[in-house]
Amino acid sequence: MYTIRKEFSFSASHTLKELPEGHPCGRVHGHNYIVVVELRSSSLDKTGFVTDYRELERIKTFLDEKVDHVHLNDVVSFNPTAENLAKYFFTEFRKMFSNVTAVEVQETPRTSARYEPDFDIS
Repeated sequence: MYTIRKEFSFSASHTLKELPEGHPCGRVHGHNYIVVVELRSSSLDKTGFVTDYRELERIKTFLDEKVDHVHLNDVVSFNPTAENLAKYFFTEFRKMFSNVTAVEVQETPRTSARYEPDFDIS
């Protein structure tokens, strides 16, 4: 099995709901997010690629148009935790590339959440 990964970034603010009073993430705050997309294939195309990295520009366009420099609570219908964002992005990116197998969302250099389905989709 071949696996490739590509990293993207965007900046956005959010407020998390359902937290104890006084929790700092309950206030409006922002992150410089890193999104890592993983794609897999059991075979390579005629060039020797899983997917040409240049084709993944569609993911960057999606992030730039939908979530970059916005307040995430205004554009998604769920509590915008890193975990929920990872699943949301996975679902959106799978519509573009059927071989997306996982998405990781980093809020800081030391914190991240990863979503991958618990079945083989390759």
